[in-house]
Amino acid sequence: MTSGISTNLDVPARALAVGAHPDDVEFGCGATLAKWAAAGCEVHHLVCTDGSKGSWDPDEDTAALVERRQEEQRAASRALGGAGRVVFLGWTDGELASGLEQASGVAESIRRIRPEVVLGHDPWRRYRLHPDHRNAGFLVTDGIVGARDPHFFPEHGLEPHRPSALLLWEADEVDHVEDAAGYEDAKLAALLEHRSQFRSTMDIDDPEATDEVEAFRARMVERLADHGRMAGLPSGEAFKLMTKL
Repeated sequence: MTSGISTNLDVPARALAVGAHPDDVEFGCGATLAKWAAAGCEVHHLVCTDGSKGSWDPDEDTAALVERRQEEQRAASRALGGAGRVVFLGWTDGELASGLEQASGVAESIRRIRPEVVLGHDPWRRYRLHPDHRNAGFLVTDGIVGARDPHFFPEHGLEPHRPSALLLWEADEVDHVEDAAGYEDAKLAALLEHRSQFRSTMDIDDPEATDEVEAFRARMVERLADHGRMAGLPSGEAFKLMTKL
């Protein structure tokens, strides 16, 4: 532990990562999931929205984009070594609410998958612009409460489940770092499966332009190095850790 920052949870038997959109999980915790998967963890993805607004092209066929982004997300999960489920809740991109119906969907996946660790967006991050990221974070916390307590959502017909830990990425107050050394390439490989997002998210205008792809790779590796330095590690992914769930 460095400066009050813990490192490296025990590898969970199952982990569930919850993102607002396809690609959010890979940005937030891709190296951590790859590391755990390599150690035998059953890695699952849950994506809250359909990703239909993930294009700068006003003439984009959004129905085709939704299908493409699902295929990209499944490929990204495989690139991380994920052998679990990839669940799509299908709420409209840009319009995700943090209501009871949405929380029920997250809670149901937690009860069905029964993860030891859940990972997601930190909803309390200051000055967060995108409403889907904020609301997806609240759906993770609300979904955990709903999944753990037996009188929430009896219509699920599933036993309650209480995860042992919650890791929130993009946190303002980081107190935990997972060592990412050796898993940078897996994170990058998973991110680069999201080819529909090259221009809008990764500043890659031409997928065949090696310099643009390498510039994106360099930015991601530097971010991992920045996170690792918080805990005296060469490479890492930073989180807010919650264990009293």
